[in-house]
Amino acid sequence: MSVVDPSLQMPNPQSVPERCEVLIVGAGPAGNACARVLAQAGWHVLLVDQLPQGRDKICGDGLIPDAHAALARLGLLDQVMSLAQHMSHVGCVGPRGGRIDVPGQLAVLPRRDLDRLMCQAAQDAGAQFVAPARFEKPLEDAQGRVNGALLKVGDALVEVQAEWVVLATGAVPKALGAAGMCERHTPSGVALRGYVHAPSMVGRIKALEIVWGKAVRPGYGWIFPAPNDCFNIGVGVTDSHSAVGGKGSKKALNLRSIFDAFVESYEPAAALMREGQLVSELKGAPLRCTLTGARWSRPGLMVTGEAAGSTYSFTGEGIGKAMETGMRVADALLAGRRQGWAEGQVREAYEQSLRALKPKFDLYQRANRVNAFPWLADVLIWRAQRSPRLLQRMSGVLNETSNPGHLVSLKGFSRLFLE
Repeated sequence: MSVVDPSLQMPNPQSVPERCEVLIVGAGPAGNACARVLAQAGWHVLLVDQLPQGRDKICGDGLIPDAHAALARLGLLDQVMSLAQHMSHVGCVGPRGGRIDVPGQLAVLPRRDLDRLMCQAAQDAGAQFVAPARFEKPLEDAQGRVNGALLKVGDALVEVQAEWVVLATGAVPKALGAAGMCERHTPSGVALRGYVHAPSMVGRIKALEIVWGKAVRPGYGWIFPAPNDCFNIGVGVTDSHSAVGGKGSKKALNLRSIFDAFVESYEPAAALMREGQLVSELKGAPLRCTLTGARWSRPGLMVTGEAAGSTYSFTGEGIGKAMETGMRVADALLAGRRQGWAEGQVREAYEQSLRALKPKFDLYQRANRVNAFPWLADVLIWRAQRSPRLLQRMSGVLNETSNPGHLVSLKGFSRLFLE
C-alpha cells in the first residue's frame, strides 16, 4: 500500500490552462463524480488535486448501497465491482458478543484504487487533470465574486480563470478557510486504519464487521475484507471534538490506544493482527459529518463532498454521499445552463438539494448515540435475533429506506418489544 511520490509526477505549470468553465479542486469521489458528469455534457472541466492519483486515502473503503447507486449513474459500477471484494452482510457485534448479520449490497475497494479509477473516468469523459496542484486561494472580481483560483504547481503560482470553482477538498479545512467557507475548523470525528495481509483469515471474516464495546467507546471498531487477501481494520470516534464559536477542542482520547484496545478485546481482530502482516502504516484522518461545518456556496463557488460534511456520523460512511453531492453540483450547473438561470438560482438549486438531504443526516446523528452508549447495540442485536421485522428495518437503514433515528428513540425501543 505504498504512496506515490508526488515529485515523480510534477506537471509543467505551462500545461495548466489559463481558463476553464469549471475548476474542481479535489479528485476524490465528490470531485471526480462532478467532473465526469460535467465533462460528459461537454463542459470544459479542469480537475486538480494536491497529490497525483495513486495516493493513499484514510478510509474504511466500504461501498454500501448509496455508493452502488452513484456508481451506476456514473456508468462505473461494473468496472468498480470487477475490482472490489463483494460482501453480502454487515456483521454488527455488541459489547457482550451478540451478533446480527444485516443483509445488503456491499463491497470493499481501497480508496487508492477507487479514486484512481474515477479520476481516469473523468478524464475519459473529457476533463483535464493536473496534479500535484495545490489550491492557494480563490480569485475574485471587483464585486467579490469568485472567478477562478490561484494554484501552486511545483514552485510556480498559476492563476486559472473559471466560471465556477468547486471545492471538493475533503475533511482538512485549509482550503475551506482560504476560500472563506469554513464554519468549523475542528472535525466531527476521527478515524485510524491500516491494511493487513492475512490469507489465513479469508473465509473466517466474511462480512463487513462493525464492533461496539467498552474498549472502543465512544466509537467503534471495524474489519472489512478487501481484495487480494487483505483486510481494512480500524477504529472511529464521532463527536471527537467539542466546538465553540467555530473552533474547538479535542476530547481526551488516543486513537492508537483505542485501536490496541479493540485488537485486545475482539478475538477476530487479535487473530488478524497475529496471523497477518501489517502492510501499511496505521494512519489517522479527520471526518466532517452531518452536512455542517462549512458554507455550501458563495458567488462563483460551491463546496461539496466531505468538505461540506457529507459523511454520516453514525456509520462513518461517506463515499456514496460524497459522490451524490458532487453530482448535485453538476446537476445544478447543468440545469442552470439549460434553463438560463441566474447565478443565484444555480446556487439555490444546489443548496436546496443539500437541504433535502439534511434531515436524513440529522437522523443518523440521532442514531449516533449507539456509539456513546454501546449497550444500545446489545439491545438491538438481541431483539433483531428474534425479530425478522427488526432485521428488515436494520437492513433498511443500510439501504436508506428506514429511519435510523427510530431504532434508538424511546418510541423505537418500545416497538422493539412488540414486534
